[in-house]
Amino acid sequence: MATTLTDSHCHLNFELLQNNLSQVLRNAQESGVGHILCVGVTIEKFPEVLALAHAYPHIFASVGVHPDEQHGHDPSVDELVQLANDTRVVAIGETGLDYFRIKGDMTWQQERFRRHIRAARAAGKPLIIHTREAAADTICILRDEGADSVGGVMHCFTENWETAEAALDLGFYISFSGIVTFRNAEALRSVARKVPVDRLLVETDAPYLAPVPHRGKTNEPAFVRHVAQQLASLRNIPLEELAATTTRNFFSLFRAAQPVSEISP
Repeated sequence: MATTLTDSHCHLNFELLQNNLSQVLRNAQESGVGHILCVGVTIEKFPEVLALAHAYPHIFASVGVHPDEQHGHDPSVDELVQLANDTRVVAIGETGLDYFRIKGDMTWQQERFRRHIRAARAAGKPLIIHTREAAADTICILRDEGADSVGGVMHCFTENWETAEAALDLGFYISFSGIVTFRNAEALRSVARKVPVDRLLVETDAPYLAPVPHRGKTNEPAFVRHVAQQLASLRNIPLEELAATTTRNFFSLFRAAQPVSEISP
């Protein structure tokens, strides 16, 4: 397909996708997906993420520890910076705060988040932010740690317009996943209509959150096309324009990523 989309956030190394990777990548190519960012969530599994980025020129990597991870290695700022020095690593994350899945004293999660922001500043690479039921603290820490100096993306955005506006004021991009296609997501669609088009990204968060009409199935990068179609419809612009704009936005944000013209899954 002529349309060139970018899946700005997925997890190709997760078992549901890794076990069928060749077909997953073929499906993506056939759906017009030209570039993919495979996001790290643990240090232990980061070598798998990095290997994919080195094996395929259209796949990029990030390094970080998801806020829900409690038992794996918790890296220092220096460790994160060292891992991010690889040329295929384009971002720090995903990182952030999640008060939905974990309760109690969240100081440890907040401190980890601060280390990731400091590492991003030291490495000169943008952040990939996960936030759930923690919007106020997320924005506060981003401000406090000077995250506006590197920017980043609020991934799989599900918050209100006030949170989006605060993130935009910090120079962040807003990325929408398959959730924006869900029947009960009208409030989120209202936010999606307001985000400046030059700050929009699209993602799958595969293998999770498959968009309509694939809801309930294993998600994959090919399905980012449905997210883009929804956003294009909301903004009354052609899909091709939305695809080109969000891909351009991706490379504006992730400056270490280099676009490729030929894909060979």
